[in-house]
Amino acid sequence: MERARPLFRGHDQPRVPTELGYYDLREPGVRSGQAELAAEHGIEAFCYWHYWFEGKRLLERPFAEILSSGEPSFPFCLAWANESWSRRWLGEERDILQEQSYSEADDVEHARWLAEAFADERYLRIDGRPVYLIYRPRHLPEPRRTAQAVRAECERAGLADPYLIGVDAHCPGQDCRELGFDSTLAFEPQLDALPDYAADGPKLSKLLRNLRRSVFSARLKIYDYAAARQLMTAIERDFPFHPCVFAGWDNSPRRGRDGVIVTGNTPERLEEGLREAAELVAARPQPEQLVFVNAWNEWAEGNYLEPDRSNGRELLEAVRRAATEPAPA
Repeated sequence: MERARPLFRGHDQPRVPTELGYYDLREPGVRSGQAELAAEHGIEAFCYWHYWFEGKRLLERPFAEILSSGEPSFPFCLAWANESWSRRWLGEERDILQEQSYSEADDVEHARWLAEAFADERYLRIDGRPVYLIYRPRHLPEPRRTAQAVRAECERAGLADPYLIGVDAHCPGQDCRELGFDSTLAFEPQLDALPDYAADGPKLSKLLRNLRRSVFSARLKIYDYAAARQLMTAIERDFPFHPCVFAGWDNSPRRGRDGVIVTGNTPERLEEGLREAAELVAARPQPEQLVFVNAWNEWAEGNYLEPDRSNGRELLEAVRRAATEPAPA
């Protein structure tokens, strides 16, 4: 991340953290500092990515220590990032480093581990039901079987029926209730909704679009935040769902001149998006009025709320206003 360089005039790179600095999540003080910042700004829980591969957990130490230590005392839930790891970061299955596989026996083993995490008193619940998300619900060979395994193990452990949410990041418009879940997360950023997103390499349409921003590049994929969100939120969903608002996006530190860059993600636009998202769930029972923000600290994708050199705490302040203050008249 710190080796990133600007690719055009006004490109905000490198992104430099301020208050929390370049940290190591294995340090308890870092995790406490994150929780304190979140709580101060109206964020009610963290949703941690969870990596499980046939009983093998990866990047597990920070969350394992959160469970074992009881600190920080801040609510959380889990989202299973059930996709293979490859040398390309965006999920394409090329040069597989760790393959994601499935089996009925693994469903049960995984569900038993999850039930232990769900039992933690800090775990986020809806009417007593632990909230659990699955990133690629349609990758599951038998999603109803997997969902039922989690429900059965929770019942066996004396826990309430879990509230299962399927993430539609790679199946936009999918009503995950059809797969055995309780609800759907309308994921952002929904990059597939953007023109030329999937086209790597030079292309005339990219050049023409970038020239309007005074950027001479036929490779970079540059979008305006408000226009991008308009395309993403236009995806038809005629069923109940939980909205998600993304903080920003710039993966050029990973993808270089084939990067996807969203500009204009101001605190004001983030606040507006969050208020619109809150309106979408306002008619649901109060415990189900969940709104997700993506993300807290995806720095290499330019998708984060943590304080940085460019904005300080302004993005966090936008979240706080949207969460705790009435909309301006």
